[in-house]
Amino acid sequence: GLKSAGSSFMEQTSSFITWIKSFLTWENLFKLVGTLIIIFIFWIIFKILVRGIKKVPEKKLPKARSLILIKFLRYVFYVIVVMYVLSLFGVKLGAIWGAAGIAGVAIGFAAQTSVSNLISGLFVITEGAIKIGDTIIVDGITGVVDSINLISVTVHTLDNEMVRIPNSTIINANLMNKSFHSKRRLTVTCPVAYGNDLQLALNTYLKAANDCETVLKDPAPAVWINEFAASGIDITVAVWFDPKDFLKTKSDLHIAIMKEKALAGLETPYDRLDVSMVK
Repeated sequence: GLKSAGSSFMEQTSSFITWIKSFLTWENLFKLVGTLIIIFIFWIIFKILVRGIKKVPEKKLPKARSLILIKFLRYVFYVIVVMYVLSLFGVKLGAIWGAAGIAGVAIGFAAQTSVSNLISGLFVITEGAIKIGDTIIVDGITGVVDSINLISVTVHTLDNEMVRIPNSTIINANLMNKSFHSKRRLTVTCPVAYGNDLQLALNTYLKAANDCETVLKDPAPAVWINEFAASGIDITVAVWFDPKDFLKTKSDLHIAIMKEKALAGLETPYDRLDVSMVK
């Protein structure tokens, strides 16, 4: 039994070696070298195209779109190489395309959400409403955009948590981009007690705004009396700043307001309850 099994194994090994040797011909060797050369040429063309895309100024081609275009070219390169290799082995490409079409229809019905995200991704990319590095708010999520892909957009929150947002959500929800414009406004309500000099309060708050180094001079800071509230008079302070200076501007403005308010002797109103005792 062992002898016959060993003999059978040797025969199969010999047949396999003979099959391998049948491919080791000069014709197949030249064909392999030619194939490698063609693939190398495809790779060179791909690299040239990628380098050309990267050299386009960001004003003409935003970084997000260039990354998507490079990914698309990479997929095209892979498909061309695979199709070329299959054609060398005599595989009919027409049959593959037919099978791919049938499979595509079946996958389309099974993955409607992914298709929706893909189509939405094309709108997100071409619309140009967001770019990498922008601070956005969408569907209750606040974060800085890290990447814009065909299916989703990834952001990191202020707590440095990664969040993946499907492109269909971005298209269907209200999107707020806090970095879209080069200037952003901050308004702060600063109440003063009744009986205080209102003109002094306006001048004091305006001085506090102008003392902040990140507050822009154009547009200039503005202050105005907003309303007579229940316990005091609400005054609004509005300043413009560069979006990247948001946290510093907000902190510095509040500190400056409290400092100047104390120096001017302005009183802060508090909710008060007057009680009268009747005998």
